[in-house]
Amino acid sequence: MERGRRGRADAYGRGIVATASRRWFGGRDESRRADAQAAKDAAAAAFYELDTAQRDLRISMETIAAVDGSPAGRQAAEGFGALGRRIDEVSHTYIEAVDAYDLDRVDLDGASAGRAKQQLDRARDELVRVKGELDRFAEGLRPLLDRAESQLAQVAPARERARAALLGASNALDAVRAQGLRADELAARLAALGPELTKLTQGAGQHGVPETLQRADRILRDAEGIRAEAERLPGRAAEMDRRMVSLRTRAQALRNRAERVDPVLSELRRRFSAACWQDLQPVPEQAARDVAQAEERLREAGKAREEQRWADATALFATVRALLDAVDGAVSEAQDRLEQLEAVARDPEVEVSRTRFAIRDAQRLAMDGRTVPDPRHARPLDEAVARVDRAVAGLTGRHPDYWQFLKELEDVRSGVGRVVGEIRAQRGLG
Repeated sequence: MERGRRGRADAYGRGIVATASRRWFGGRDESRRADAQAAKDAAAAAFYELDTAQRDLRISMETIAAVDGSPAGRQAAEGFGALGRRIDEVSHTYIEAVDAYDLDRVDLDGASAGRAKQQLDRARDELVRVKGELDRFAEGLRPLLDRAESQLAQVAPARERARAALLGASNALDAVRAQGLRADELAARLAALGPELTKLTQGAGQHGVPETLQRADRILRDAEGIRAEAERLPGRAAEMDRRMVSLRTRAQALRNRAERVDPVLSELRRRFSAACWQDLQPVPEQAARDVAQAEERLREAGKAREEQRWADATALFATVRALLDAVDGAVSEAQDRLEQLEAVARDPEVEVSRTRFAIRDAQRLAMDGRTVPDPRHARPLDEAVARVDRAVAGLTGRHPDYWQFLKELEDVRSGVGRVVGEIRAQRGLG
């Protein structure tokens, strides 16, 4: 098609030169020559209009091709290719007609001039016909072209937004570094956007509009993320420093509390049966190990903070919290156990009354609106009464197993609570 365009341009040039250098002769032959020359001029004008229209349409097709990869876009490209082949054919016919006759020859006879006119007229008619096809094809492309131009209009603003976001991220990193924070990870992420920026700068002509817009959006999103993280870094560093101090203080406090577990265990051993405290025997040693491990992790977190390895420091803080939570729970359980056992030893009836009240309340609910309780509810509630009786009967000897007594009554109350929940669900009471 490109070779055809060059040939058509040469032919059009030859037609212009011939028109400028024409010679005129008298008589009938001269009249025929004049008619042939007029036909040649008309064909050259039609050729020029077709060539210009094709050039304009090619620009439109390049715009569509850069944006639209849809079946409609591919169909348009195929249609334009078919038109181009027809244009080459009629252009070749025109060029042959121009080359076939030298209208400036002195000895050109009238018959040859007549044949030249006929051939040039046919060439002009074909050029005009194909120009009409080209115009209709261009009109049909209007929706695709409008959509493509609309997307192309988004490229420049999207590119500028991406560049502005990159500049904002770079400035934020500079500000962070000025405060003594290296932000190496963020700097590496920003540097990784360099190749993407190069492709963005190369533009839609090389990479296509959809890909260019997507690339601009990715750069914008990533750069804004880097900027936001950079702006949070000073606050994040300060927060880590506060957490470091807080966790160190808590670790020291728990170390002190853990040291007071031994006296609690001594009191439990002195006043209650082994079943009430055996599971707590490992607490002092385990608490000391956990506190020591937490303090070691804190030192590692401090080093990570100094080296600005934020993710490592955060993970270590989480480990420290888990260790200290475990110590806190174990130490508290020992003290709570002693208090619970002392309370039940003074007056077991408090827990018994609490449990019997829960059972009676459930029994009233089970009988509400009924003359006979539902066996599905009556059986577990009757068993709950029996379990309470057995638990009370088991409080014998010098050192009763108060801990088993408390766990049994707690389990009874849980079972009663499940029965109440089933009754309410069946009656839609919520």
